[in-house]
Formats: sequence, C-alpha cells, structure tokens
Amino acid sequence: MKKLDKNYLVLIKQLFMKHIRVVMGFLLIAFYGCTSGGNESDSAGTVKIDGSSTVYPITEAVAEEFRGGHPDVNVTVGLSGTGGGFKKFIRGEIDINNASRTISPEEMEGAKAENIDYVGLMIAYDGMAIIVNPANTWCKDITIAELKKIWEPAAQEKIMYWNQIRPEWPKEELHLFGPGVESGTYDYFTEVIVGTAHSSRGDFTASEDDNVLVQGVSSDKFALGFFGLAYFNENKAKLKLVAVDNQKGAGPILPSIQTVKDKSYSPLGRPIYIYVTNAATKRKEVQEFVSFYLDNMGALSQEIGYVSLPAEEIATEKAKWTAFIAKNAPK
Repeated sequence: MKKLDKNYLVLIKQLFMKHIRVVMGFLLIAFYGCTSGGNESDSAGTVKIDGSSTVYPITEAVAEEFRGGHPDVNVTVGLSGTGGGFKKFIRGEIDINNASRTISPEEMEGAKAENIDYVGLMIAYDGMAIIVNPANTWCKDITIAELKKIWEPAAQEKIMYWNQIRPEWPKEELHLFGPGVESGTYDYFTEVIVGTAHSSRGDFTASEDDNVLVQGVSSDKFALGFFGLAYFNENKAKLKLVAVDNQKGAGPILPSIQTVKDKSYSPLGRPIYIYVTNAATKRKEVQEFVSFYLDNMGALSQEIGYVSLPAEEIATEKAKWTAFIAKNAPK
C-alpha cells in the first residue's frame, strides 16, 4: 500500500476535527436552547470564513486560539480561493473572506449591487515562492523576464522545454504547477509577472489547494511551480526554493521574512487581507473574533512564516476596524 503523505494526513486530521467541532457546536446550541428556554449566551453563534489558501493557515491558527476561549462560538474556515471566497461573500454566504489580493472593481460592483458594505483589513505580508524539485540541479535562480516567458499566454504549447528558458538547461519537458484561477495568488502573480491579472498560459496543473501543488512538484524532477512562502516553509524538506532576480541590480534574491519585510524581494512580496461584511459586523461573535484576530495576528503570523505588520500598521488596521464597527452600530 502506498504510504500517505504526512501533509495529506495533517489536512485530513484538520478537516475531521473541523467537522467534529461543527457537530459539537450544534449539539451545544441545542442543549442550551432546551435548558434555558431557547436563550443563547451573549457570545454564542457562528463565524463563517472562506477564501484564500494563502491566508488560510494564519486564519485557521487564529480560529484555533479563539475557539479555546470561546467554546460556544463555531468558527469555520473554508478554502475556495480568493475569488471563490468573494463570490460567497457577495452572496452573503460567509462573514469573512480571506484574500491574498485586494477586492477587484468587478467584485466591488457586485457587493454594491447586493447592498453589501465591507472593510478590508491587512493582516500580514507574504512572499511568493518559486519552487522546483530538490533533484533539480540546474535551476538555482530565475529572472522576472524568464518567468514571464514561461507563464505568458503566448507560451502555451510553445515554451515546453527547460532549455528554451536557458540554453544550458537540459532539453527536458517543463511541467508547470500553480494556483487555480480563483486564487488571489494567481491573480497577483499574473499581474506582476505577465503584466495582466488573470492572464496566463492555460496548460499547467492548477489547484486551489496548495498541498496538491506541493505533491506535484515534490514528485516531479522537471516541475516548476509557485505559491505562498508559508506553504514552502511548511514543506521545505520536499521542495527547493529558487532565487528571483528582478533585474534591478541586486541579483537573485531568495524570499524570506527579512527580504519580504525590506521589500528587496520585489515584486513577489505582497500584503494579505481579511474582508468583513457590514451585516456580520453587527454580531457580537464576529466583533470578538476580528478583534481577537487583530490582537494576535502579529505573533501568529511570525510563528507560521509570514511577515508581521509593523506596530504602526497594526494600529492603523485596528482603528479602521473600530471605525467600521461604530459605522454599523444600531442607531
């Protein structure tokens, strides 16, 4: 029998535990409803979150900490990509969307049409990792121009071999892996590398689940892919990081907390966000959760492998959240 990947087992465990929490949450609500004449406690309720796979690890970490102090609040964290999350957000199906990019003009219009107001809160900085298989001995660095040559729409069915990127690289098939088109990571990457968001070749293996990309690249010597730095840090034993030369004179630079923080890993360092709806903001459990998030995101982001916001930027996001709560308070 094939041995299951450790990260796959961890994901299954997380999903199992999440379903157990949902069931227990409903049982607790039913119990207290029966024993107290149907009156829930002031902080009981549900917080529904979905969206970016890049933002998922920090939001899940915050949710885990929050659940410990609020066992009567059921916090669920889904994983459908930034774009997929915004679709649910606009339909009013979730309270919070994890986003690895800012909301698009089209999504803004959609929210406006549904009378949904929202606030976007920056929670950390993340680097985008360019990865290859550890058995790849030739690709130690790559330029922005070379990445564009690989990923632009014109490359489809034309740039198929490694030696088409650099002549000294082997004449072996190039196998590409990347986030799905609903992913904010995909949008950001195509915008800064190709020049147009949501525009790339289509002949690559795509997934909203970064664990699928890890599995693909780690099992293929001729693979190249990209996703958030936090996922590389979780899987560094199986992957090899490629330094990126932005061709501004500094040479190839590896992504790290320091190079993302000092912006030398430009343009592949970016802020990440959560978006909260005005309707959700009126509920006490959502207010408590988001306030807890803002209080703890600095320490937890560093723990997981993101770059925490400077103190002054954290203060700015907290002030923005306080103002949004006041704006949506009952008159």
